[in-house]
Amino acid sequence: MNDINKVIDEMPEEVYQRLVTATELGKWEDGTVLSEAQRESTLQVVMLYQARKLKQTDHFTIAADGKINELSKSELKKQFKGQPIAEFKESDI
Repeated sequence: MNDINKVIDEMPEEVYQRLVTATELGKWEDGTVLSEAQRESTLQVVMLYQARKLKQTDHFTIAADGKINELSKSELKKQFKGQPIAEFKESDI
């Protein structure tokens, strides 16, 4: 386990972003499909990185304690209060 901690500690954010993209799309940048084992391992690394380095508080992200942040409906409403979901131009109508 110490090896993975060292990897996370030394991982540049650019590598993290590439891993996130790979897990979201299910393939590497060159188009090679991730195997199931690669996808599971990559997702674990992404979650560890998020928990240890990003200090996230957004809904359904990994908190520093390793638990999933689950915001209540009222907390989500406060977070998005006053922010429009979409904007339309007159030419769109």
